[in-house]
Amino acid sequence: MESKIWHDKYDFNVPPTINYPQIPVHELVNLAANAFPDKPALNLYGTQLTFWQVRQQVMRMANALAGLGVKKGDRVAVHLPNCPQYVVAYYATMSLGAIVVNLNPMYTAEELAAILANTTVSTLFTFDMTLPNIRAAVAKFPIQRVIVTRITDYIDGFGVSTAADLGLDESWQHFSELLESSTSTLPQRIPIVPGDPALIQFTGGTTGIPKGAVLTHANIIAATLQASLWGGFLTDRTPAEKRNVLAMLPFFHVYGDIVVLNWAMFNCATQILVPRFDIEEIMNLLAGIERIQFFPAVPTMINAILNHPKAEAMELGKKFGLLNSGGAPCPLSLVERAKDLGVGFSEGWGMSETTSVGVANPNMGLRKNGSIGIPFPDTEIKLVDPNDGVTEVKQGQPGELIIKGPQVMQGYWNNPEETANQLKDGWLYSGDVAIQDEDGYLFIVDRTKDMIIASGYNIYPREIDEVLYRHPKVAEAVAIGVPDEYRGETIKVFVTLKAGQEATEEEIIEFCKDKLAPYKRPKMVEFRDVIPKSAVGKVLRKVLRAEEEAKTKK
Repeated sequence: MESKIWHDKYDFNVPPTINYPQIPVHELVNLAANAFPDKPALNLYGTQLTFWQVRQQVMRMANALAGLGVKKGDRVAVHLPNCPQYVVAYYATMSLGAIVVNLNPMYTAEELAAILANTTVSTLFTFDMTLPNIRAAVAKFPIQRVIVTRITDYIDGFGVSTAADLGLDESWQHFSELLESSTSTLPQRIPIVPGDPALIQFTGGTTGIPKGAVLTHANIIAATLQASLWGGFLTDRTPAEKRNVLAMLPFFHVYGDIVVLNWAMFNCATQILVPRFDIEEIMNLLAGIERIQFFPAVPTMINAILNHPKAEAMELGKKFGLLNSGGAPCPLSLVERAKDLGVGFSEGWGMSETTSVGVANPNMGLRKNGSIGIPFPDTEIKLVDPNDGVTEVKQGQPGELIIKGPQVMQGYWNNPEETANQLKDGWLYSGDVAIQDEDGYLFIVDRTKDMIIASGYNIYPREIDEVLYRHPKVAEAVAIGVPDEYRGETIKVFVTLKAGQEATEEEIIEFCKDKLAPYKRPKMVEFRDVIPKSAVGKVLRKVLRAEEEAKTKK
């Protein structure tokens, strides 16, 4: 790969190009089990499974699935929170050459049925708490094999449920009983090449069914290596016996899939599993853990932790080796809060379509306030005019970020039209508007779809969000454009306040007066107890826009 202007900003241990292992994803389990067989791989509320135990269960489940008729190329849906059963199902599926379809446990029956039908899923792993939705979805799209577990089946002292306990349909399988019935740990020896599909990762669609990004074994291995080498400055200094990661990001989200699940397997790190995000539970969990080497999260999670009343006393700077933010832009005020607490902090950018990685800040090199950083090894980027998608913009000018690299998806499942729209000659069109400076550092301005056009001005709502986050009473803030007869669109902001605070609409608007040009200032403020977010904690600006559009139609 030719030299790029950002290569000399890489940390000392990060190469411009990587020689990627030509292995399928599930081989990461074998590598970890061979290196540290007796080290805990998974820790769920104190109950541990070693790397060797995980390998054995993966092999047994793979043989059980093969016995049920699962074969290479079949789609196997994994509809589970972060738990050992997810890990076993994920790697067992891939070891057969079958394709994992990640499903969010919060999907409605209608959303589930649509995705199951779109990917023609033959086998589904799920859990007891979602069975009403599963039954409704399966009534619309019948599935050959449904395998059900209870999360507490893997927690010592809770006992193991049975098919009768869960009231399973006669044709359904119980996860633990299926595993118990399979004793062979011999691999199936199915030929799998790096270009074979491994995972269908659904993106958050704005209308209709989300799009399923098809990620190959090569994509996942490349992304895992890129993320691992990028954080190597800390991993290499952490004895392998002490490597761990707080697995709070959902595995069903691409960010958690790469930088937690597969990162941990590659680096032989213990995963401290967190099935759900509850801030008080998290703070209690953190209090009982001496050291967490790696903690990837999204800004809303980080905001809740760093601004919690217990944060100061917990000396989080000693507790966290590296806190990594991704999934959504991180407010500058939050980055500064991490620095004030002495927390090692990094921010990056990626998409489902880039197997979660693409751009990040160096850990030991030059960082710039507000920047998402520089491209990963083997990654090329361009900023192009959003109007024609071809003409590269001048340095310092906003353009749509397009990206090319070994982590870029194969395409969208069963959707050639959208694949052609967003993937052109290997270049993925991200929909993010960015600026690049003279050192190659990228600054996300906003999403092309989120841009507000008021009185002919292009306004990027993130700029307004950043200003509002500086208000001492504001906990969260989101700006959107709402229809306006005179201006085309006008700016409305949704605000949640910090505990015990009160504020008025006039006070919020006044705060912006000397910080934003007149055309960028909010004209309306709505106070909310909660801002709508996705399962991974990303603010859903589109939901707020839809609510406002619905009001205008009444």
